[in-house]
Amino acid sequence: MALKFSLTLALYGLITTVGLMLDTTDIFSFGIKGKLSVDPNDLSSASYDFGGQSRVEPMAVFYPVSDEDIAKLLKVAYESTQGFTVSARGHGHSVNGQAQTSNGIVIQMSESISKACRVNEKLKYVDVWGGELWIDVLKCTLRHGLAPKSWTDYLYLSVGGTLSNAGISGQAFHHGPQISNVYELDVVTGKGELKTCSEERNSELFHAVLGGLGQFGIITRARIALQPSPQMVRWIRVVYSNFTAFTQDQEYLISLHGQSPDAKQLDYVEGSVIVNGVGSLNNWRSSFSSPSNISSLVGVAKTGVLYSLEIAKNYQQTNANSTDQEINALLKRLNYIPATTFTTDLSYVDFLDRVHKAELKLQSQGLWDVPHPWLNLFVPKSRIEEFDKGVFSGILGSNSKGPILIYPMNKNKLVPVMLCILYADYPTSIANYNCSAKLKKILLSGARKALTRGALRDM
Repeated sequence: MALKFSLTLALYGLITTVGLMLDTTDIFSFGIKGKLSVDPNDLSSASYDFGGQSRVEPMAVFYPVSDEDIAKLLKVAYESTQGFTVSARGHGHSVNGQAQTSNGIVIQMSESISKACRVNEKLKYVDVWGGELWIDVLKCTLRHGLAPKSWTDYLYLSVGGTLSNAGISGQAFHHGPQISNVYELDVVTGKGELKTCSEERNSELFHAVLGGLGQFGIITRARIALQPSPQMVRWIRVVYSNFTAFTQDQEYLISLHGQSPDAKQLDYVEGSVIVNGVGSLNNWRSSFSSPSNISSLVGVAKTGVLYSLEIAKNYQQTNANSTDQEINALLKRLNYIPATTFTTDLSYVDFLDRVHKAELKLQSQGLWDVPHPWLNLFVPKSRIEEFDKGVFSGILGSNSKGPILIYPMNKNKLVPVMLCILYADYPTSIANYNCSAKLKKILLSGARKALTRGALRDM
């Protein structure tokens, strides 16, 4: 009785304040047990995101207690004669208002339920709640000596948020993005149906939801692939002044996978562009170097745009010596500027959580809660040099103060739906890729614009 009373008050406040025409009797008949809040603090919190470029206040914020709660709410929305929008919000890390709604309800996924992750050590996977943060998934799986294969650079993101985008970082060239490392999902569809999907079961829904920007359903559970976790990471940065040499070295390093023994392979390959001097080497996203390393770049920086290559090798403490030999052999093959090498060793957890430490530092200085415009683009190999001349060395000049990242990708590590979207601008090419007939129709009809109009950013 007390629960019904509290929900009734919240709904009544919602109706009288914003005029949303909901029948409270119908709401209760679905047995919704979560909290539907119109508290000004909750509404304000849900009206912002990491991008900081828009503020959209919802009519209410819903805190579910189960996936059934979410299914029931979406069923109410679907069957409502007036209709209202529903948006799922993880850690609020979207950059263009993707998790906001002005005419409906925001479902707060990351603050509602704290379900214990379930690790299967034999089959090497973990089942996690869609609103769980990746940092908590890491902590859980490490207790079993395991860890997910593919990451984003920042771990305080929800599982459902990154899987609704792509989940790309420096491991993607080897393991593919995070959406390529999912065995199974529980999804609530727009009709309020709770479905389990995988490659073998409801496969069309499975591929639509992964990377679907939340347009095809809300992820409430994900089964993530795991691998044995390393103890340590050797993290190396080198710098280039020649873009061709930089990209050729990136391509060489990612080509080693599948073509040479594991001992000669790296676990992380990423790059960045430095357009405003050496100061941006230590931006908020990646901060490690020494004073002597910076001083060696001062003269080089005057020559124009620089390119920083970051690579990493995972290892166990027992094989540190062999790691030294492997890294040295790889570095001899690269064409970076001599004397720009900087190397550090740190724990696996510290490496994965490196961006959060920089975030805490900026928060303490009051420099974090500012707008963060962000755009991710896939640029084909055939156009990357043209892109460098036109954008990095042209449009940007020395005006960019934020990080500019370059991830080398192996297309054979992408899931079929990503290839469909990448080639959606060329309709005649879509038929050549392993997409379902319905998905091809969606892409060709223009609905793909809804999938790609927002910045492809890990939420």
